[in-house]
Formats: sequence, C-alpha cells, structure tokens
Amino acid sequence: MIQINNLTKSYGTRVLFENLSLKLNAGNKVGFVGRNGTGKSTLFKIILDEEHYDSGEIIIPKNYRIGTLRQHLHFTHKTVRDECASVLHGDAQHDVYKVEKILFGLGFTQDDLDKDPLSFSGGYQIRLNLVKLLVTEPNLLLLDEPTNYLDIVSLRWLGAFIRAFEGEVILITHDRDFMDSVSTHTMGLRRRNVSIVKGNSHKYYEMMQSEDELYAKTKINHDKKREELIDFVARNKARASTAVMAQSKQKELDKMGIMENLESDSDLSFSFSYSPTPAKVIMSVKDLSFGYTPNELLFQNLTFNLEKNKCLAIIGKNGKGKSTLLNAIAGVLTPNGEITMHPSTAIAHFGQTNIERLNTNSTIIDEIQSADNTLPNVRVRGICGTMMFSGDDAEKKISILSGGERSRVMLGKIIATPANLLFLDEPTNHLDMQSIDSLTDAVKRFEGSTVIVTHSEMLLRELADQLIVFREGGAEFFNGTYDEFLEKIGWEDDISDAPKPQKPVQQGSKKENKQVRSALIQERSKLLNPLKKEIGYCENTIMQLEDKLKISHEQLIVHSNSGDSSQLMELSKSVAADEKMIEELFERLEVASHEFERITKETDEKLQSL
Repeated sequence: MIQINNLTKSYGTRVLFENLSLKLNAGNKVGFVGRNGTGKSTLFKIILDEEHYDSGEIIIPKNYRIGTLRQHLHFTHKTVRDECASVLHGDAQHDVYKVEKILFGLGFTQDDLDKDPLSFSGGYQIRLNLVKLLVTEPNLLLLDEPTNYLDIVSLRWLGAFIRAFEGEVILITHDRDFMDSVSTHTMGLRRRNVSIVKGNSHKYYEMMQSEDELYAKTKINHDKKREELIDFVARNKARASTAVMAQSKQKELDKMGIMENLESDSDLSFSFSYSPTPAKVIMSVKDLSFGYTPNELLFQNLTFNLEKNKCLAIIGKNGKGKSTLLNAIAGVLTPNGEITMHPSTAIAHFGQTNIERLNTNSTIIDEIQSADNTLPNVRVRGICGTMMFSGDDAEKKISILSGGERSRVMLGKIIATPANLLFLDEPTNHLDMQSIDSLTDAVKRFEGSTVIVTHSEMLLRELADQLIVFREGGAEFFNGTYDEFLEKIGWEDDISDAPKPQKPVQQGSKKENKQVRSALIQERSKLLNPLKKEIGYCENTIMQLEDKLKISHEQLIVHSNSGDSSQLMELSKSVAADEKMIEELFERLEVASHEFERITKETDEKLQSL
C-alpha cells in the first residue's frame, strides 16, 4: 500500500496539484477520473519515479512492487518467449518457466512461443505487455488508458483479469462503463487535488456535485456576512464611540477570509445538424461483399435496412473489417452488391482516416469553415466555441493540437454539415468521459440515422438498435440490441481464456454446453429481475425523498425566521422521518446491488468455463 502526503507539482506558473494526499488500502481497485490535462498521467509518472515533484512525500513499503501497463507497444526481441523473458534480471533471468506458465494462462500456445511478437493482433500484443508486467509479480498495477486500441473481446478479457487480480489497481480510462465494471473506488483529480469515494464514477460525480452545491450555498451566506461586516466597519471606524467595536468587527472580518469562486470545467454540449428527409428507410443494403483480394472476403452477402432514427453498430475483433465495412457503406470503397439510399439522404462521416486528413497547416476555424463555405463567420465561431475552442484558441493550427483536440475539430466539421445519416468510426478515441457523454447525448437526440463502429459497451447499450457482428468466418446482421445479442449469442467462446481462479471443468459436447448456457442465462434472469426492481425502486424513491428534503430544508429556514414553532416542530419530524427512510433505502440498495453483482459474477464465471 502506498501513501502520498502533501504532494505539489507545477510546470512554471501552472500548478497541476498542490498538497495532494492519498492513501491506497489493500485490495483497492481505483478508477482515476479527471479532465484531460489535469495531471493524472503525471501523477502516475511521479509514483513510478519517472517524474520529479516540487514538494511532499511518497511512502512505499519495502519490497512493494509497482508495475505499469504501457500505452505504447515496443518489442525488441524476435520471439514471444525472449520478449517476455527480457524483463527478468539477476538470479530470476533463468526462470523462463514462469514466463511460459503465464503465457499459457493468457491463451498462448506452445507454438506461439517462437513466433514474432509483431505477428499477433493488438489485443494479444497487449497481453504480451501484461505477461512482462506479471512476471515481475507487482503488488500495484498502474494502468494508463489500457483500453486504447483494444477490441471488444480483448476489453472483456482485460476486465475479467483486473477483477481477478489480488493486488491494488489504479486505472485511468475514458471508458466509463469499463472503469465502473472493475473498480471498487473512484478517485478524481480536480482543482489541483484528489477526492476518493467508495463506489463507481456516477457516485463520485454525484458527491462532487453535492459538495459544490453546498459550497455555493455556504459562499452566499459567507459573502453576505462579509458585506455586512465591511459596511459596519466603514460606517463606524471613524467614530470615537464605536471605533473599538469597529476594530472588533474588522478582526472578525480578517478571520473569515475569502471563499473563492469555484472553477468550472468547460463541457461539450452540441447537436448534429439535421437535414430533413421524408424517408422511412434511409438506406437499404443487399448482398454486400468486399475483400482486398478476390480469395479473401472480409464480409459477404450482407443484407439489411436502416430505418430513420435508428442506430446500427458494427462490432467485433480488430482487423476483421469493421472500418472497411463502414467505408464501403459510406461510399469510400466500392463493394459488390447493392446500396440504395433515398435521394434526400445527406451524409456526414467521422472516420479514423478523416482525422488524419485534417490540414495541419490550417487553423481550427479554417478547417470547420471548409465543411461548408456558405456558413457565416459567426456560425463557424459558434461551432468552435461549442467544441471548446473559444476566442484566440480557434486560431490555433491543427499541427499543435492533441489527438483529443483534433477529434473535437472533426466533430465540429460534422456539426457544420447538415445530415440525416451519420457514419462514426471510433468517435470516442481521445475524448474524455464528459465529452463522450456529450457525444452520446447528441447521437440520441439526432433525428436521422447513425452507423457507428465502436468497442465501447457503454455506447452499444446506450445507442445500438441493430448490430453487424464480425466473428470468425465473416460478418452477420443481428436485429436487436447489444444486451439481446449477449443473451442470445454472446462473446463467451471468444474470451474463454480470460484468467479466472477456478478448478478445471470437464468439457461436454457443444450441444450440451449450449443447453447448459441457456439454462444458466434463464436462471440468471429469474434471480436478477426482482433485484433490478428493488434497485430501481430504491434509487427512484431516494431521489424523490432527496427532492422533498431539499424543499423541506428551505421551508425550515422560512419557519425558523418567522418564529412559527408549531410548523417548525412538525416539519422537523417530517425531515427526520425522511432522512431515516433514505438511510434505510441506501442499506437496501447496497444489499441488492451486492447480491446483483455476486450473481452476475458467478454466472459469468460459469458461462466462461463452458
């Protein structure tokens, strides 16, 4: 367990954090949130002794090992075995058997040991980095955006691994759903300090909002009191008869100090420009096929319709053809088959290659203007502001922007384009949590249709009405939501090698496993449905009671000021009863949530063993 006391770090006049204190307890798995640029990765580097700090101390117990899963893949050896053994030093450098044992546990075969690390997919290359990390037997894992560039199957595998890891974890990721699925606590870096709460990111942000609201109310009373004291001192300090009292009030004023205004972060808040269309079916696709060579088709005979106001998600492992399919539908590539669009269909395309094609010599305002040269400058400036490029920031050149800033420029170009069909290829890459939430809301409100490639299970659950799933052997259309896909088909066969501490399971036939899986899913639904109702009831009732309490507290102030003791007493009893009820509901919610997580985890383990 590590402890940080009064840590301060600055770059010139810019203070990242000051007097930051943190204690990490045994077994904590902490999701680390905060806006881009607040210093999360810097704090990791300081803990790893890769970055200096201005003042404070970091206490790390003797023999406590800290490991990190690097964002960037860098291999220097020609075989998997040699690459993973390269981290062994001293007497341990001969313990290659430990390397092989972990490799086998993470899904590699004997034949894989002599293959080139670069011959594997991105997901398996991440696993190689993980093997190199685990061989050192760390007590604490620092994971900085480990979900970047992982496909959906690898993400599910990584989540299973983190949950099974026995040490401590601090995780930075823009994928809120992934973070909440593995973390026991959430820690946030804001206003140059950290706060940590037990629970997921939603609970963290709710608590921060409550703290801010309390601070704002306290500041109103504080400022009012200061004004009264300032006025009293000004009126009485010159009079001999009241000078002593004025001096006393001045001392009281000096002790009060000044409560600063809270710094607020800028958030994206936007809507896509909708081009009206009378079409009920925006796009019709029949017998679509494509391959870069005639003998290796990435997909074939795909047939589906995309209706107005529907979202089609393209999902699957990396390298299977998801972006290729999107580009084929969007007209960037020329596939075999029929693609029919209504004459009024207007397209806006956010693609991985589109961002790379931004003119690095242009300014932000020029790039957004290029989407529609008829737009007035005021409108273009407005879009720049919406994308968090206000004032002089809009004059920045693309060449100096970060990946996240370039993604926002691309979103700005799409906003400037009236459309009724959006093509979005991994739009959340480089965006922070709040920006992803804004993007999700914008797609939900969009009156047209959307085709999206994403590995984010949160986005899939929030947005997808239909799916095209890339699996072994090609792609298939699934007319349903992501949760329906998981229940009816699922990824279990693809993540069967996820690390789980379990006894060997006797494998039955494929048919028997399918029957067992179906029975497990039915039993899970039977057990979880009443818990879902209990959780929903507790959450809704707590919200209603908290709204009621807010009004009651305001009435208490009114009756207290008016001296109405009878109403004050009656209202106080009501407030006490409501507060007791909220406390009981929170206890019920915690019990139900814990049971929900236990049943889900146990069922998932059984499903993954089949």
